Amino acid sequence: MLAGEALSRLSPLLEADRAQAVRDLEADSQFSLPGRCGPFILHLSIQEGRLVFDVRGEDDTPIAVHMLALGPFRGLIKDYHLLVESYHLAVAEGREARIQAIDMGRRGLHNEGASLMQARLAGKAEIDFETARRLFTLICVLHQRG
Repeated sequence: MLAGEALSRLSPLLEADRAQAVRDLEADSQFSLPGRCGPFILHLSIQEGRLVFDVRGEDDTPIAVHMLALGPFRGLIKDYHLLVESYHLAVAEGREARIQAIDMGRRGLHNEGASLMQARLAGKAEIDFETARRLFTLICVLHQRG
């Protein structure tokens, strides 16, 4: 579950990214907490400049809350939004080669964001690389400019 007023004003591309990331996480994600058994429900939000991982049981019982500073992610988030804007322009102009280049850039950016996500959650939660990529997408959507 995502929380934040930014979600009410998503562009179609960001909404598509958000929806795909959520579907992928629901279908196949690897997220575990040290010493805890899942499955878990993750409530992801940004509060007071921090990324909040509110982990709950299937019955919505609170299990753990982990807060991460957004500072290490800000440059990547900014680059993500610039790529989204470039993608919109390339699509409007019908520039297929540019669209493909932007998609490659987005993949690389997601990989970098996923690696950072795994490092920042080390010792708090274990996540596989694909789950980290999807969570990075959701962070970017939550932190989108209004």
